[in-house]
Amino acid sequence: MNAFEKRSVRYTLNCPETDFSINFAGMKFTEKNLADMAPLFKKAAKGIADIESGKIKNPDEKRKVTHFTDRIAYAESKLFQEVENFASDIRNGKITGATGKKFDAVVINGIGGSALGPQLMQFAINGPYYNEWSVKERNGNLRIYFLDNTDAAGFVDMCKVCAPETTLHLCISKSGGTQETKNNLIATENLYASLKLDFSKHACAITMKDSSLDQIARSGKWLKVFEMAESIGGRTSETSIVGHLPAVLCGIDFKSFLKGACAMDEWTRSAKALENPAVMLAAMWYIAGKGKGNRNMVIVPYSDRLVLLSRYLQQLVMESLGKEFDLDGKKVHQGLNVFGNKGGTDAHAFIQQLNDGRDDFFATFIEVLKDADQLNLGDMMFMGDYLHGFMEGLTLALRGKKRQIISIKISEINTFNLGMLIALYERAVAVYAEFININAFHQPGVQAYKLAAKGVLAMREKVLAVLAESGKYELTAAEIAEKAGLEDNVVEVGNLMDKFAFNCPKVNRKYAKNKKCFVYFN
Repeated sequence: MNAFEKRSVRYTLNCPETDFSINFAGMKFTEKNLADMAPLFKKAAKGIADIESGKIKNPDEKRKVTHFTDRIAYAESKLFQEVENFASDIRNGKITGATGKKFDAVVINGIGGSALGPQLMQFAINGPYYNEWSVKERNGNLRIYFLDNTDAAGFVDMCKVCAPETTLHLCISKSGGTQETKNNLIATENLYASLKLDFSKHACAITMKDSSLDQIARSGKWLKVFEMAESIGGRTSETSIVGHLPAVLCGIDFKSFLKGACAMDEWTRSAKALENPAVMLAAMWYIAGKGKGNRNMVIVPYSDRLVLLSRYLQQLVMESLGKEFDLDGKKVHQGLNVFGNKGGTDAHAFIQQLNDGRDDFFATFIEVLKDADQLNLGDMMFMGDYLHGFMEGLTLALRGKKRQIISIKISEINTFNLGMLIALYERAVAVYAEFININAFHQPGVQAYKLAAKGVLAMREKVLAVLAESGKYELTAAEIAEKAGLEDNVVEVGNLMDKFAFNCPKVNRKYAKNKKCFVYFN
């Protein structure tokens, strides 16, 4: 038995009942590194226990954190059955749109955790071409689309494939005040009003009780309003009603997904750090990045169906761990960069750099053992064999260059295994946050950019006022800024005017070579 084989035996954690395994042997760490982390392991165990016992673990917002515990009871709850019943009534035509036609599609209007989890679930379980299946092939389940940005292009694209009279609109916003979601809601309401269709007969919502969205939906007599727990953050909401309703509308077995997540939760409650996959995963992140996030996390699932996993983990990891201050108020600038693709496409995307470029990362390979089909390419070589060969070849190449690797194996793509994967990373993030003493469950940086955006929109109003008062004008951004009292924001004013020049019929621009800038005129 060679050294790496011995290390693999020592540092591979297996769950035989679920065919889930994770191998840490390809990471650079020693027994002493793990021994030195004993105090952090103890701290993390207490922190996770505090979360699951209902203590306040989001002190900035004075909130409990309940996504681990709520999902234990959710499958047997009254709310779960209400969601199942609502989806059944939609599918069988008991609930119809304003014209009495059955619903054929659902549009999820949400951003961040309100969209990324449902998108990952849909792509992984139903696949990328599900919306093109016939009604019979979908067993009467709805097609699904997403509005997850404040980009007019997304709305226009949705309108091209969704007939308003047969489309259900599910608006998801925990706070109810998310601007991107509000913008899409207003645009959708305007569309239905222009068609003289009663939008309330096409709308449902998931939000916190008494939020602005809750008030709009209830006062507008929408089809249904489902309550979201205050103690579950958007990026950890996929095992809650946020993930449930989009999934069940598309025929996905959400109860199986919950069972997978709970199975991983149970495994990761192990008091022995070296037998706990979440603790070991967080320890690898910590040791590799010297507790400062000094290495990038590369996520490479060898499955087309899991291509969105890296995007999902970007939010889960980076929004949770990217913090300026720790819990003691000390400036720490913590975080972990996450990027990824899918194997073996990655070999034609960024693997060249991982193999020959900067040694500033660790890679996590996720292999799906069961192929979707046995596609024989000749001489008893199957398509899946090539994918496996590419993964093993890359693993050997990276190990030969002393690059760091974590390997995860799951039996197949199904709801149970997806639940295990998501729960593993949720638990690892919570553990790592304990290691580095930060609050993983708030997002002050997100709020900061939203406040800055409001400032830009306020500038916009001042600029529009200047243009309205100027009559016939031909002005530079600096001249407009001076008139608007925004002398310190000439660049921002110029950016606003560039946007106006392409969207407002009465605003034009031309480049003045002598001034080396654009001049705006009407």
